[in-house]
Amino acid sequence: MPIFAAPDGTRLAYHESGDGPPLVCLPGGPMRDSAYLGTLGGLTAHRRLIRLDLRGTGASEVPDDPASYRCDRLVGDVEALREHLGLDRADLLAHSAGANLAALYTARHPDRVSRLALITPSVYAVGIRISAGDRLETARLRRSEPWFGPAFAALEDITAGRATPDSWQAIAPFSHARWDESARAFEEADAKEKNPEAATVYTAEGAFQPDDTRAALAGFTSPVLVLAGEWDIAGPPRALAEYAGLFPNAEFVVQPGAGHLPWLDDAGRFVSLLLSVSSP
Repeated sequence: MPIFAAPDGTRLAYHESGDGPPLVCLPGGPMRDSAYLGTLGGLTAHRRLIRLDLRGTGASEVPDDPASYRCDRLVGDVEALREHLGLDRADLLAHSAGANLAALYTARHPDRVSRLALITPSVYAVGIRISAGDRLETARLRRSEPWFGPAFAALEDITAGRATPDSWQAIAPFSHARWDESARAFEEADAKEKNPEAATVYTAEGAFQPDDTRAALAGFTSPVLVLAGEWDIAGPPRALAEYAGLFPNAEFVVQPGAGHLPWLDDAGRFVSLLLSVSSP
């Protein structure tokens, strides 16, 4: 397994698989082992995926300074990976919370990103507001599901500020197109693969300066893909369309019948959509 040194000396791991032009992949979670990305639905048939284990996750070392888990401080790790790989410019893909890191990296190093793909991205780094109404309206698209009633009630509690730990578990089906054994196993693995201390620090005060980031991204002219899941309550399509609008050269795509993990929901369609708008 390849290892490289972060600017502070923390030893970080990454995983390579597939054939084709390299694609650096940043996981979400936040701070979840990159293993959950897998082959991204078979994208490895077309691209060489380079999955970074963020510090304190997967095979990467736990840093001496826990404050270095903060998202803005991870930008240097991504730049160190690019330099280690010998890439003048990198194609960058980020999922969910990892999109915050991708946005900050792109804002700080726009000349080092050749293409950017944001998959069901979190919006904290750019300050887009997602209302309770946005989430509930998207959730209602699943009203015919047998699990809908309890899950929707839990979502109402969350959006009203009445969340309990059980509430978050109850809404898990909304992340998946099919609430089956595979989806349940994916959710069970999340607790094992995520670094909870790091996840708390990732979004700590000072991590994001949305106005500055938005201004920087407005000058990023390379191709951008923002991909939303039709059923994703974490990133409803309305909000992600707004995200795409922050870039001068972005394409916004909604994957039908997909939740927060579109490569698991329909691998063939995901790969097709990604290649159609984000290939070199």
